Amino acid sequence: MVHRILIVTAVAAEADSVAAGLDPDPPWEPLALPGGLTLRRHADGVDLLVGGVGPAAVAAATGTALAYASLADATARTPYDLVVSAGIAGGFAPHAPIGTVVVSEAIVAADLGAETPDGYLAVEELGFGRSVHPVPHSLTGPLAAALRAAGRPHTVAPVLTVSTVTGTAGRTAELAGRHPAAAAEAMEGFGVAEAAAAYGVPVVEIRAVSNAVGPRDRSAWRIGEALDSLRQAFRALGPTLSVEAK
Repeated sequence: MVHRILIVTAVAAEADSVAAGLDPDPPWEPLALPGGLTLRRHADGVDLLVGGVGPAAVAAATGTALAYASLADATARTPYDLVVSAGIAGGFAPHAPIGTVVVSEAIVAADLGAETPDGYLAVEELGFGRSVHPVPHSLTGPLAAALRAAGRPHTVAPVLTVSTVTGTAGRTAELAGRHPAAAAEAMEGFGVAEAAAAYGVPVVEIRAVSNAVGPRDRSAWRIGEALDSLRQAFRALGPTLSVEAK
């Protein structure tokens, strides 16, 4: 039986870093999916998908890949054994300085709810939906151990999904106040997690920090460093991800 992993990024540069980390001399083969999507398929059972920016786009793309795999192998219990949302992110000080790899212990839709005169209400408090996908220690523990063994700076913490990247001190303080343990924010994890949950597939988010969450200052972003950190992280994590998927 072939054990399969689906790794989803927002943009091609992130996918390139992941691919280079997993196999620097890769036998990746393209596979066309409906909707103009293309999987990069590795002989070892890893599929890599550029799903688009934001939770809606990436949820649709991830759902398409899961549906395609399910139809292609109707005998499988699930189309994949693990789904990974991967890429770069903003990091919350002091939990995640630039270059840190964040492994999600929860994937949180930070703005899925309602504003009220008394403060923010998560969608659960409104009586419908969910805004959190917990990730079990049985998955995060081995990933953190692999990063530790490789000497990669990392943390295991909640990762927030937002539809608008934080760019002010006030918004940073608000998010940190509601999610004091959060280490990073990005725009895709919750969308990937919702699609994975619909198929009963475990999911984890792995992010390399490119900038501090706070007032928008593009001159302080270290995107190249974060992409290299992402590459090195997946070089360290490749064997563990394969084992975890089994």
